[in-house]
Amino acid sequence: MVAPRQGPASQEPGVTGGPRVGAQAGFCPGHRGRWGYALRAQVPPVTAACPARPSRASGSGVLAASAVAWLLLWAAGLVGRLAADISDAPFSAGKGVRATCSEIILRQEFLKDGFHRDLLIKVKFGESIEDLQTCRLLIKHYIPTGLFVDPYELASLRERNITEAVMVSESFNLEAPSYLSTESAVLIYARQDAQCIDCFQAFLPVHYRYHRPHKKDGDTLIVVNNPDLLMHCDQEFPILKCWAQSEVAAPCSLKSEEICQWKNMQYKSILKNLTVQVPVGLTIHTSLVCSVTLLITVLCSTLILLAVFKYGHFSL
Repeated sequence: MVAPRQGPASQEPGVTGGPRVGAQAGFCPGHRGRWGYALRAQVPPVTAACPARPSRASGSGVLAASAVAWLLLWAAGLVGRLAADISDAPFSAGKGVRATCSEIILRQEFLKDGFHRDLLIKVKFGESIEDLQTCRLLIKHYIPTGLFVDPYELASLRERNITEAVMVSESFNLEAPSYLSTESAVLIYARQDAQCIDCFQAFLPVHYRYHRPHKKDGDTLIVVNNPDLLMHCDQEFPILKCWAQSEVAAPCSLKSEEICQWKNMQYKSILKNLTVQVPVGLTIHTSLVCSVTLLITVLCSTLILLAVFKYGHFSL
């Protein structure tokens, strides 16, 4: 028998043949396979059930729900971050302000060799020196027991306008060895550096003390700690608000007895501490050194007495 002929067939887009059949023919419109045409389900026409095709309204609802979910997640993360910032606020209140402030960098080094050296201190500001014309810089340095500063030498340097430094310690013994001396303090008024626009520098001559002899090692190490950096300005500057820690009373200048309130500034040091190595004697050489010293002393004294009796004129 010849099968009854169906109505006019329509072409599926992208397919060059074959009639388009409805759900009664065993496939569901809107469900396409990997080649772009409808999948034909091998099921009887009567029992074929096609899933509902999603509408545009339902798709928009899914997108809206996803967007709301993402917004909720973002808001939760933002709230958590704010809560963390608020909890850390007492510990980092100054970090946000100091992050925008230029650093103060201090560097100190020894010049020359031998037992008599010069301590050079340089301070660099991030701000232009034109903004700091009304500011003065004072360096309070603590000299360790292995070194000493000669106050008479400082007075001579002040007269020649080479440096502006003064001893703070009242009782001071220049001849005492390191193990019998105490730490001393020096005030140094820094000057603007001619080779650096935003720099100050200070100069201080230091000398080595005699050290106790060692048993084995013939060297000893002297540690020079970083100084206190004091600053006084006639007007307020951002750098004072950023790095000022406390106030210290000190003379306004060497030529004035007026006392000013100086800001103790926090700074960044190039070196944690400045160290210098000093040669010392060995205890095994004590007998030899004492014997040679005594022999030379007796010999020189004898020669002096002989010269006096030979060439001297005595009258009774």
